[in-house]
Amino acid sequence: MPTYEYECKKCGKTFDVFQSMKDEPLTVCPDKKCKGKVKRLLGTGAGLIFKGSGFYITDYRSEGYKQAAKKDSSSSSSSSSSSSKSKPSKE
Repeated sequence: MPTYEYECKKCGKTFDVFQSMKDEPLTVCPDKKCKGKVKRLLGTGAGLIFKGSGFYITDYRSEGYKQAAKKDSSSSSSSSSSSSKSKPSKE
């Protein structure tokens, strides 16, 4: 169900209400002391919620892409390891 944000014109209080899309908008402030008219505000929408162990860009790649990436990473790691110089040890 969507969350709608309202603002009371009398007391200035803003509040959120979970309502069905079929429900009529609220017209009266739910605060028992106020009972002023309310106005539905424009919301920014819902944010994304990611649950689980994690999401990575490579999770949804094709098999061809994965094989090419493995070839590329293995060739670059072998060339970088052979060209790296060892540092003299400090004694």
